[in-house]
Amino acid sequence: MATPPKVQVTSSKVKYTADSIVAEYEYQTSRVTARQAAAPHYWVSPETTKLLIRTDARLPKLGVMLVGWGGNNGSTITAALLANKLKLSWQTKDGTKHANWYGSLTQASTVRLGSDGAEDVYVPMSHIVPMVEPDDIELDGWDISSMCLADAMARAKVLDIELQRQLSPHMRDMRPRKSAYFPDFIAANQAPRADNVLSGTKKDQLRAIRQDIDSFKRSKKLDKVIVLWTANTERFAEVIAGVNDSADNLLAAIDQGHAEVSPSTLFAVAAALEGCTYINGSPQNTFVPGAVELAKRQNTFIGGDDFKSGQTKIKSVLVDFLVSAGIKPVSIVSYNHLGNNDGYNLSAPQQFRAKEVSKSNVVDDIVRSNRLLYGETEKPDHCVVIKYVPYVGDSKRALDEYTSEILLSGHNTIVVHNTCEDSLLASPIILDLVLLAELCERIGFKRADRPQDHYTGFHSVLSILSYLLKAPLVPRGTPVVNALFKQRACIENLLKACVGLAPENHMLLEYKIQLDD
Repeated sequence: MATPPKVQVTSSKVKYTADSIVAEYEYQTSRVTARQAAAPHYWVSPETTKLLIRTDARLPKLGVMLVGWGGNNGSTITAALLANKLKLSWQTKDGTKHANWYGSLTQASTVRLGSDGAEDVYVPMSHIVPMVEPDDIELDGWDISSMCLADAMARAKVLDIELQRQLSPHMRDMRPRKSAYFPDFIAANQAPRADNVLSGTKKDQLRAIRQDIDSFKRSKKLDKVIVLWTANTERFAEVIAGVNDSADNLLAAIDQGHAEVSPSTLFAVAAALEGCTYINGSPQNTFVPGAVELAKRQNTFIGGDDFKSGQTKIKSVLVDFLVSAGIKPVSIVSYNHLGNNDGYNLSAPQQFRAKEVSKSNVVDDIVRSNRLLYGETEKPDHCVVIKYVPYVGDSKRALDEYTSEILLSGHNTIVVHNTCEDSLLASPIILDLVLLAELCERIGFKRADRPQDHYTGFHSVLSILSYLLKAPLVPRGTPVVNALFKQRACIENLLKACVGLAPENHMLLEYKIQLDD
């Protein structure tokens, strides 16, 4: 069923029908065609590609299956969806609080639509093109712990107790399905939680996961299911020729029960075979080459890795600011301590290594953008430390020190202390990942000069989700972008393109120049 647009563009280049929005769009880029390294000279050619962009305006009945449903993030996003749907209020020592979606890009941020002649006009991001309403999402999932979602919410110690009391009756009957548990991939300290695990071979477990997806879809009469990993960080899987380097080899490795097939990759394979988008919210290398190839072959989408919620978001902003200002960061030291189960799992060296890599690469593209500051191989010293401190629970502490070189051998040091309730930052990100990934499934492109062609969708690797993920997964040969405002601009400008609007350029020439009438 199509949803009436909340923002409607009046233009001959945009057509609204009962089922879709079709926009004629001129995509403009600049191609550097030559460069001489010894004495740099650049030849730049502006390029324009005329596209037709079609957005299906019919909103599906959407289901989301969370791997790690009973964890801090899984129980918190479940609580948030229910609290907002039920429009709950509760008392705290600071007064009455109301359910909201603060922290969500799609639900709590706005986009500049244009000007009414006197001032800028902003609208919610979700109003530009039709998006699934959070209240309409159906939830299910898996967990190695059998605890019901009401008790899991209490165990997480994230939400105010009065809110928990209101939510508990609605979450008491929610129980995770049995999950894959391969002890070699997560910390040994997780073993006491593992009372709800799948049995049989990896081939048997793959079949069971696929059956879970199918039964959820059928029982709830869903049009689509998106699967999202929000379980513990795994160790890196070893990429081995003949094992997980191609789709066929990976499927064969699962049949053979190979030791280097991780639980998260098993879920990714199940999602692809069931035609579902799969998003990896943890830092491990879930998307081995075989998993990526399988998603392409099945025409499904994948996105990852690792939710970008607090410290890394700030880092991607601050380093971008320094480098673009001509200031040279030379040392970045990040210290974290937290006391939730994620921190407990990360206290094991192999799991910490996966997190360290996802946090450390976030400045690489920013450094490469300015060779006036850095040589071809030079980059800042970058150290990441994570410690488990049980007492602080879900309230993560992060301390960052940025030391930079400034004019004539001077130095500048910026120190940032950040305290954040981890799951309350991550849960809106889960919502945004799901809503944006689902939207991407409804967008198609073709060249305007080839109207006979079929519309084609995005690449299977959804790099548009990079704003929400620490270690963005991108198609091979695609530049990795970590700078936060560039990532957000990508999402905003793509939504505008879907309704034929120009990208935001911030020039505001209509206010800055005088033209003769």
